[in-house]
Amino acid sequence: MTVLLFAIVTACWGFTWYAIKLQIGSIPVEISIFYRFALAAMVLCGFLLISRKWRSVPWRAHPWCVLLGCGLFGINFILMYSATAYIASGIVAVIFTTSTIFNALGNWAFYGNRPGLRFVFGALFGLGGIGCLFANQIYALSHNPHAITGMLFALGGTAVFSCGNMVSVKLHAMGIPNRDAVARGMVYGTVLLLLFALLRGQTPVMPTEPLYIGGLIYLAIPGSVVAFLAYLALVNRVGAGRAAYVTVLFPVVALTVSTFLEGYNWTAIGASGLAMIFLGNITIFAKLPKFIGMRIKSHPAS
Repeated sequence: MTVLLFAIVTACWGFTWYAIKLQIGSIPVEISIFYRFALAAMVLCGFLLISRKWRSVPWRAHPWCVLLGCGLFGINFILMYSATAYIASGIVAVIFTTSTIFNALGNWAFYGNRPGLRFVFGALFGLGGIGCLFANQIYALSHNPHAITGMLFALGGTAVFSCGNMVSVKLHAMGIPNRDAVARGMVYGTVLLLLFALLRGQTPVMPTEPLYIGGLIYLAIPGSVVAFLAYLALVNRVGAGRAAYVTVLFPVVALTVSTFLEGYNWTAIGASGLAMIFLGNITIFAKLPKFIGMRIKSHPAS
């Protein structure tokens, strides 16, 4: 079941980054995200009602659902959508792999699960890899200062996403079923997105472009309802840290799409950076084979 959940999230989120790129244009970012989660909330809540799986959530859990909505379905996406306006969507997906680091730090800060040396070494690999991946952009700052802006937006969105992960762990500990927490979080996130857009003087504009509408449908249903239910099921099943390992997998899909559809050009140092990021995440989260573990135990002095 765990492997299936990983596969679902990888497939669904692998294509969302390019679909997000299709949302950047005449319609304001905040309105696009509002449309996405308004549609996703209607689909999910409608399904739960029709299937009679809708359950009440105690009021003490609703403030946490609001935070879940902000972290997973609101602020993080405003930052991520903004990042794709400055850098390739595949690169945004790669930066999102740092959620493994943010999740590990969040587990330490909020739940006392202190990361070990494997985390330290893995984090160094990951950060070094991001440096290699963006070496050209960093070198060409005098010509393209917007690359750093995109990187900062993407890193900020990833940090907020990881905070949402910590909230989902809290809701699970309170006994709130995953689907009920996601449904409430999407509703609250949608309301907050609309309020935020209105406060910025923006009003909903009905989309008419087929590409925009197609991207919206994909982002709302496979990219939001299916992917987030599967992802948070992983968080509850294997923990926030190991669940975030899925962010190492879907950038392969995202960068492949970016290469063919956005003209992203690979360099030797960029490919090395991607390999370092993968190695860093594997160092943090991969389990040692049993025979290696047995050898370590049988040779404690080595």
